[in-house]
Amino acid sequence: MSSHNLKPLIIIGGGGHASVLVDILRSQDREILAVVSPDDIAHRSVFIGIKHLKNDDDLLAYTPNEVVLVNGIGMMPRSKIKRKINEKFLSLGYRFETVIADSAIISEYASLGEGVQVLPGAIIQAGAVIGEYAIINSGAIIEHDTQIGCYNHIAPGSVICGQCVTKEDVFVGAGATVIQSVNIAEQAFVAAGATLTTNMPASSICYPSRAQITQGDL
Repeated sequence: MSSHNLKPLIIIGGGGHASVLVDILRSQDREILAVVSPDDIAHRSVFIGIKHLKNDDDLLAYTPNEVVLVNGIGMMPRSKIKRKINEKFLSLGYRFETVIADSAIISEYASLGEGVQVLPGAIIQAGAVIGEYAIINSGAIIEHDTQIGCYNHIAPGSVICGQCVTKEDVFVGAGATVIQSVNIAEQAFVAAGATLTTNMPASSICYPSRAQITQGDL
């Protein structure tokens, strides 16, 4: 979990998810040079005193050798916005910081990819592997030997039991439970409050009210 020699940070995004990340980083005394957002961010007190850039390309004034980026765009099921922003700046040589809240509990025997974000109260157990740029949100639990794919969003309060595997772009909604040894394929969506007891194919949805998995768009 490299800190890239604690280079100054630029936050992309000025919404709620970005505000949580900035709160974490400020509590850790990280230097934040700017927040990039086309929207007004003045109403969020956590951003007070931080330079506000209006366009993503404004951060190009800072070279990849000078700064590390933090992608503060919140993730919605099957949204590609966060990934597109990452890929744009990665192609230009920038890197994305791994952000870990002090109150998160992470086993020394777990592995986290670059750019992972672990929010307050989350637990990641021994043998777990978290893919690059995944979000483990507030209070989520990743149990032993589970593999979380790149660009996953494990929403607040959700539980992924032991020895599960999720592929890329999986979204597990708030308060959902995935029982042990379940495999979830690319772009699948486990809705908030659902309990998943069987494997999910790609681009499928698990609804809590119907207790079933369906194919198709949201």
